[in-house]
Amino acid sequence: MTQMDYKYSLLGSAVDDYRKRPLLLQVDDTPMNLFAVLEVKREVPRRWSTLGYFRKIRLYSFVFGLAVTFLIMASYILTGDKKGLLLTPSPYHFSSLVSPGPFAFNLSSVKDYAHIKLVVKSITSKVEFPSSRQIPEFKALVHSEPHMFSVIPRNFLPGVKNPCWYEEYTGNITSDPYRTNLYARYSKRFRIVFQHLRNTFREHLFPHDGKLYRIRCLPYFYIIGQPKCGTTDLYDRLRLHPDVKFTTFKEPHWWTRKRFGIIRLSEGFHDRYPVEDYLDLFDQAAYQIQGNLTVNTSGSPSQPDIIIGEASASTMWDNNAWVYFYDNTTEGEPPFLIQDFVHALQPDARFIVMLRDPVERLYSDYLYFGIANKSAEDFHEKVSESLQLFEGCLTEYTMRSCVYNTTVNNAMPVRLQVGLYIVYLMDWLTVFSREQILVLRLEDHACNRKYTMHKVFDFLNLGPLTKEIESDITRSPASNTRRPADKNLGPMLPITKEILRDFYTPFNRKLAKVLRNDSFLWENNSKL
Repeated sequence: MTQMDYKYSLLGSAVDDYRKRPLLLQVDDTPMNLFAVLEVKREVPRRWSTLGYFRKIRLYSFVFGLAVTFLIMASYILTGDKKGLLLTPSPYHFSSLVSPGPFAFNLSSVKDYAHIKLVVKSITSKVEFPSSRQIPEFKALVHSEPHMFSVIPRNFLPGVKNPCWYEEYTGNITSDPYRTNLYARYSKRFRIVFQHLRNTFREHLFPHDGKLYRIRCLPYFYIIGQPKCGTTDLYDRLRLHPDVKFTTFKEPHWWTRKRFGIIRLSEGFHDRYPVEDYLDLFDQAAYQIQGNLTVNTSGSPSQPDIIIGEASASTMWDNNAWVYFYDNTTEGEPPFLIQDFVHALQPDARFIVMLRDPVERLYSDYLYFGIANKSAEDFHEKVSESLQLFEGCLTEYTMRSCVYNTTVNNAMPVRLQVGLYIVYLMDWLTVFSREQILVLRLEDHACNRKYTMHKVFDFLNLGPLTKEIESDITRSPASNTRRPADKNLGPMLPITKEILRDFYTPFNRKLAKVLRNDSFLWENNSKL
C-alpha cells in the first residue's frame, strides 16, 4: 500500500445523544457510517496544522484504533488484495480498537447503570422478527460458487445412508493425492492422517470401463452450533458410536471460514480452500463405507449404514466473510447464507444444535477466549461497550442486518450476537424443515446425558447399541469444561447478569415460541 494520508473527523458534537444519531466518521468529504462497508479515496498528502492537532488530540485518540482498521480495509478495497486484509483475531483482541469515549462506565455510578439499562431498553424496543427472508435462486448460488457445484453431484449413491458418490480419478496413481491439500499444510495432525491415507489410496480406487474412480462423501449430519454450548462433549460421545464417523478433527470450519481463505483470524486472508480439500477430510470414513475392494469388487459400499458427521460450531451463525466476497445489494444483509449452499447441495441433510442460557454462554465465551486481565468487572465493561455498538447499529439498520453486520461483530468486545439463537434458527428454517434440525439444551444434557444421547440416536436413525457401548457413551466425563483458572474468577456481576437477561429475553421468548418449549426461556434452572 502506498503511503497516503486520510482525514478523519467526527460529524456533530460528541455530546449529542447517541441514541438519536449513529456514530459517523468522515473520510475526505464523504460521510461514512461505522457499521457500513467502507470505501476510502486517495488523497494527496498534506500537513495537518499543529494547532488543530492539539485541539483534537482527545478525539483522535478515540478513533485512532478504528482508523487503523479502516485503512487496512481501504487497502483491500483499493488494491483488491484480500491476503493483505487483517481480520479480527477474536472479539477479545479488539478491545484496544474500541473505546466507549464520552460514554465510559463506572461500576460505582448509579447514573451509568441507568444509562446502560436505557441502551438495553432501546434495543429491545427495536426487536423485530420478519416472517421470512428472500431465498436466493439456485442459479445465483451456482454463479457465486461454480467450482463447488461442478465437483459435487446432484445425486448420490443409491442404497447408501450417507451421501456419497464415485468421482473419476484422473491423476497419476503414483503421485501424492494430498500434496496440495491446504489443511495438511497448516496442521501436523492432518499430515499424520494424510500419510496413512496416501499409503492406502491406490487400493481404494475402483476400476470401471478402463477408468479409475475414488469414493467421495459429504456428511450425513452437521453439529452446527453454538460455541460454548457443549458441542465438544456431544461430538466426543457420538464418536463412540460404531456407526458414526467424523472428520479427522472436530472443527474444519470450511463452510464459514476456510473456503474464504480464513485460516487464523489474526492472519488475514490466505488462499481459499477448494471443496476438494474439504472432501479429503472425509476419506477415512468414506473408505469404511466403501469397504475393502479386494473383497468387494462390485464397487458397491459394503457398510451402507455408516454415517459421517461434521462438527463446526461456527456453521449456524458465522457469515462474517460475506461482506468481502459478495455484492452488498441487500441493504446490509448477506445475499447468501451458509445454509443456502448446504441446502442446494444436500437438501436432505440433518443438523444438531446445542444451546445454552445465552447469558451464561457469553460469560463462558469471554473466559475461554479472553487472553489476560480477565475479571467480572472487565466483562461488565465489555458487555456495556458491545451493547452500545449494537444499539448504535440499530439506529440505522434492521435487527437482522445488525446481527449479520461484519463490522459491528468484529468491533464488539464480546460476542453478543452469537446468543441471538432465534435469528439464526429462523433463517435456517427458511430452507430446511423443522424435522431436519434437532435443537437441544446444554442444561438438559448436563443433567441427563442418556436422555439427550437417545434423542440424538433417534434423530440420526441409528440402530440399537449394546449396554457396554451405551454405558461408555453416556457415562464418560464431560469434555471441554471450564479451566480451573477461569473458575477461580467467580461468576459475573449481578448487575451484568440483569442487563444481559433483559437484553436476551425477547429473543428467548421468540425461540421458545418457535420451538414450542418454554424451557428455552431460561427463566429458571428447570431440569428434565
